[in-house]
Amino acid sequence: MSPRAVITDWGGVLTSPLDQAVDAWLAADRIDAAGYRTVMRAWVRQAYDGAGTNPIHGLEDGTLDPAEFERLLAAELRTVDGGPVPAAGLIERMFAAFAPVEEMYALLEEVRDGGVQVALLSNSWGNAYPRDRWTGLFDAVVISCEVGMRKPDEAIFRHAADLLGLPPGDCVFIDDIVHNTRAAEALGMRGVHHTTPAETRLALTALDLLA
Repeated sequence: MSPRAVITDWGGVLTSPLDQAVDAWLAADRIDAAGYRTVMRAWVRQAYDGAGTNPIHGLEDGTLDPAEFERLLAAELRTVDGGPVPAAGLIERMFAAFAPVEEMYALLEEVRDGGVQVALLSNSWGNAYPRDRWTGLFDAVVISCEVGMRKPDEAIFRHAADLLGLPPGDCVFIDDIVHNTRAAEALGMRGVHHTTPAETRLALTALDLLA
């Protein structure tokens, strides 16, 4: 039986790649890139594989105010000249280079036109989402900080499926982070690791979601 819903991530799937946005921000703010990557690698590793909590956990599940996350991250960073990095507006600057990927929006519209439900599931970093583009496209929208859960926790995948009125096994989940697609697969969803729109189209076609 073909899947009855497609659930997609936002950043890095419906937008240009995260690493491109981060590189543009590091250059614009003249931030020491090696220092940033050392800090972020440790935070991301703990956020996905470690015990306890860290600033990424809090930012994504809504228990840490975005302004406090900006303060904590800025305190760990330095410019290429060794100077301080302004905390205020850091998240907005970090994602300023995000651009919508029109091919992915068109792909999801094709899926929806075929009678399949479409939903969005995003770990928020205090992002300013383009919600005006989502009207009429998504049957459900799950933003991590708004529901107090985050990927890759099982509960948020169940929550998204419940909003669609479907068991997880009837859903496909698209994400650019393998850790998240594997977590969805462990729950019974079919995971699609997004690398390019063309590859994701092939994967959805193989699942009989696209002609």
